[in-house]
Amino acid sequence: MPLPTPFHSRTAPLCESHEWREWSGYLAAALYEPVHEREYYAIRNAAALIDVSPLYKYEVNGPDAVALLNRIMTRNIAKCALGQVMYSPWCDDDGKLIDDGTIARLAPDRFRITAAEPNLAWFLDCALGLDVSVADISGELAALALQGPNARRVLQEVLSEIDLGESRDPGDLDHLKYYRLAYARTPDFSLEITRTGYTGDLGYELWSSPQNAGPLWDLLVEKGLGYGIAPAGMVALDIARIEAGLPLIAVDYISSRRALIPGQKTSPFELGLGWAVDLSKESFIGRRALQEERARGSKWAFVGLDVRWEALQALFESVGLVPQLAGRASRAAVPVYAGGRQIGQATSHTFSPLLKKYIALASLERRYAGIGQRVKMEITVEYTRQRADATVVRLPFFDPPRKKA
Repeated sequence: MPLPTPFHSRTAPLCESHEWREWSGYLAAALYEPVHEREYYAIRNAAALIDVSPLYKYEVNGPDAVALLNRIMTRNIAKCALGQVMYSPWCDDDGKLIDDGTIARLAPDRFRITAAEPNLAWFLDCALGLDVSVADISGELAALALQGPNARRVLQEVLSEIDLGESRDPGDLDHLKYYRLAYARTPDFSLEITRTGYTGDLGYELWSSPQNAGPLWDLLVEKGLGYGIAPAGMVALDIARIEAGLPLIAVDYISSRRALIPGQKTSPFELGLGWAVDLSKESFIGRRALQEERARGSKWAFVGLDVRWEALQALFESVGLVPQLAGRASRAAVPVYAGGRQIGQATSHTFSPLLKKYIALASLERRYAGIGQRVKMEITVEYTRQRADATVVRLPFFDPPRKKA
């Protein structure tokens, strides 16, 4: 039976839909209201609170912490400054993705990793022979994402009454750069703030002890009332992360540990994460295989698809319907074609309420993945499989300057 998160006492009374999902053994609200639109627009136009406590969290501590993380991660963690957060994939010996997540440097020899799936056994195996400890602290931290264009204003309201650490002015979040962290303390509890998120928008993630989850939620709601703050569930988050071009494990790629056949495995290069692979490092797990792949080129490329609305409209009009496409994002993979043959698959697709278009994340054979390439994506219309015209586009679909400003 899924467990309640530390925020459940606040989220449960708000979940009018009574629709929950299981996320890493915890209950996560799919949506709070009967429809998800207000939650989505809170992310894009105001401020949204998203309970992300089910993330797996690991603490790496000890003199060899950097050595261990550089053995595991494809990024060079030695370059991670104190107070910085890095995103990185990690791979098996064949250079295939196991998982991806963030690494926060909390102290010179202490880091926190977030992950989508359980990784403790892998991290401990990789730590053999090193002077380092790895602990699963997933249940010791409540995590709440505050996302949207008004996120900074809401947080400034909160911090105006408390002390922001690291010698910064109280309440001044302009000093907190993208993928950096800071500390704050109220009279009742301490709080860590990272400028991170999974929406592709301006946002922060707040980390605190589980016993402080309720007061933290209440404080944010109180200060956010004038800024349109609202809780948002997984349905709205799914649309936002597709617009942001962010892949999801078990949807857009399969962990190499769960793949049933070699063809189900993916490399960072094939998922558009080549920028997060530092081959200049002397050694890390999967480096040799990734070097060889870079030299010969990857078979697959991760791209965006802009599905032509006129084509969709014509397919639905042919059976007397208006397009039945607005609503939830789909995680059901569908074939993509070129020249009459399948050349890949769209793994996540949705109607973007903000962009007013149907979009998809897709893995395509590299020779068909050039920007501007015309392809066809399978669409089901009145129980029949049809093909709609689409164009390969650069990711992300949505990348507002405020995200990093």
